[in-house]
Amino acid sequence: MSKQKTLKESFTITGKGLHSGLKVTATFNPAPENHGYKIQRTDLEGQPIVDAVAENVTDTQRGTVISKNDVKISTIEHALAALFAYEIDNCLIQVDAPEIPILDGSSILFVEAIEKVGIVEQAADKDYYIVKHKIEIKDEESGSSILILPDDSFSINTLISFDSPILSNQYATLDKLEDFKAEIASCRTFVFVKEIEPLLQHNLIKGGDLDNAIVIYATEKTQEEIDHIAALMNVPSKPANQLGYLNNKPLMFDNEPARHKLLDVIGDLALIGKPIKGRIIATKPGHKINTQFARHIRRELKRMEIQAPIYNPEKAPVMDVNRIKQLLPHRWPFLMVDKIIEIGDSHIVGVKNLTVNETFFCGHFPDEPVMPGVLQVEAMAQIGGLLVLNTVEDPATYSTYFLKIDNVKFRQKVVPGDTLIFRLDMMSPMRRGCALMKGYAFVGEKIVSEAEFMAQVVKNK
Repeated sequence: MSKQKTLKESFTITGKGLHSGLKVTATFNPAPENHGYKIQRTDLEGQPIVDAVAENVTDTQRGTVISKNDVKISTIEHALAALFAYEIDNCLIQVDAPEIPILDGSSILFVEAIEKVGIVEQAADKDYYIVKHKIEIKDEESGSSILILPDDSFSINTLISFDSPILSNQYATLDKLEDFKAEIASCRTFVFVKEIEPLLQHNLIKGGDLDNAIVIYATEKTQEEIDHIAALMNVPSKPANQLGYLNNKPLMFDNEPARHKLLDVIGDLALIGKPIKGRIIATKPGHKINTQFARHIRRELKRMEIQAPIYNPEKAPVMDVNRIKQLLPHRWPFLMVDKIIEIGDSHIVGVKNLTVNETFFCGHFPDEPVMPGVLQVEAMAQIGGLLVLNTVEDPATYSTYFLKIDNVKFRQKVVPGDTLIFRLDMMSPMRRGCALMKGYAFVGEKIVSEAEFMAQVVKNK
């Protein structure tokens, strides 16, 4: 299993805010396991912290804004895209202004800073959001949509379309996160000339210039209008009859705008709070649809409580029944685990296939066979015992015993033909041979039972 990651050391970046025009200092710090992304306003009393999650998004006009209790941080997407692309799970960002600095309008300076300080693995396993079926969110008014499909890793396609002779239809693709730096990170945000004055009138893009955004001149204006907009932005004026890109720095790629939109999608989907295994197809994306999609996934995750493990019956188990019998003393008719399909330092996934020939179905109940809940907990405990025994030398000389069981819940019947998938996680490190574990049993995607229990590993006499 992949482990969670954080920064090896802190780094600080200084630049101006895109909307405020203020000088902004942002410090990116290592954070403990299961911390996620959080942003701290060091310029405010009490230095409040806001979780960088989708339900805290309060505005998406020309950037993603999160806030809580009137504490606001904007333009977070480029920094989060860099953290997500480098598979950093835990980071505390401290900022002394209401926004992250815009820098050159891309993620490249965040990426270079991450590479300079380095990344460290942590003890906890990564908690992926694994896409198991097609999910799509659409905005019928704008024609925007985000579609995500099952895949073994993260990848993304982005398609953009504008009514413009300069920038009409473009697409961009990122097949693996390892290519983010070379293919996506340096691609800058963009704006059309016609949008600039309305944005300034809304008290936005005070820090915008030709160095931190691609400016697209697509509809001819008078020289007086162009001079006026240049004065508002405090940049040199350009000839009014020369349509195209106004920047002094040439485009990084012919499809740089589409690549930047892809960057934005990554940064906004980082607000799901988990790394993703799935393929994303974003059509005419923007911060609004991106963050709506992230909120939808967050709601799904809360509803599910925990995702069912992926079970591929064609994949060889990490422990078959012969190996299990070497570790556990249980035998027919009380061996309740058929195979182990995944095991880590603090978690394990096991499988129990149920047929009508199970002995307990004869009496429970003859006319309506149902697996007793106590045997579901027993199977859970046996699988937990395998996790514990995996931590000791010469495990065949030890046994595990219940000390207590808490918070047991049974949610639906388990019947012949069902395949039970169990996932158990350590709730705390083992102490004095005792392990505290949380277990779930699934049939398909549904939780059928759960329990917390303490077990002790004891050397056999």
